[in-house]
Amino acid sequence: MEKNLTLSLAHLYPELMNLYGDMGNIIAFQKRCEWHGISLLIENINTSEDLKCPHDIYFIGGGQDRQQVDVAYDIQKIKNLLIQERDNNAVFLSICGGYQLFGHYYKAQDGSMLKGIDLLDAYTVAGKKRFIGNVTAKIDYLSPNTLVGFENHSGLTYLQGETKPISQVIVGHGNNGEDKTEGARYKNVFGTYLHGSFLPKNPHFTDYLIKLALEKKYNDKFNLDIIDDTIELNTHKKLVNKAY
Repeated sequence: MEKNLTLSLAHLYPELMNLYGDMGNIIAFQKRCEWHGISLLIENINTSEDLKCPHDIYFIGGGQDRQQVDVAYDIQKIKNLLIQERDNNAVFLSICGGYQLFGHYYKAQDGSMLKGIDLLDAYTVAGKKRFIGNVTAKIDYLSPNTLVGFENHSGLTYLQGETKPISQVIVGHGNNGEDKTEGARYKNVFGTYLHGSFLPKNPHFTDYLIKLALEKKYNDKFNLDIIDDTIELNTHKKLVNKAY
């Protein structure tokens, strides 16, 4: 792979949206870029701060209800920029509460609505049951062909139109506990309910996102160099089909 490659990442609301080890996803991006010889620059964007420039990757984690409400109002100010970035094929990864905000809305049990930013054609409604536990899901276009993680949510997310699931649930509940889907994708925007942290447990998916970001930035095809993932993949395999 060619030398002197660089990527930039915007970490959206790290002070508020960081549940169940979501910061580990940023560390995974950092370390895997380092091991692939890619320089990664990170900009933290918190409430009342402006997004200074376009980035190659955007990440948002999950948050508690109060924090998610605060972020839902604040993120509206950069909604149009993020939609433009989506349509320019920037890479987005959103986790749990951040995933919900990337859709059209979250509807609480009392009927109140939390407005999203429409990056995904999806919506979420509050469920009566909380889904807690490990998840294994099948993903057809990567090897290994499984994703693993930990879900803890009561929101039920439903996908529409050109927004498609990332994977199909084997163990766990996924988006809504009904249709066996987990996560969502439209263009290079990805959302998932998998915490704990998601990317360290799925190094193949991390590299896939990095590859997409490189191809977006440099307008060329990339194949990342093979690195020794023995430890990461052994961890991944131990979690496959583990329910609790």
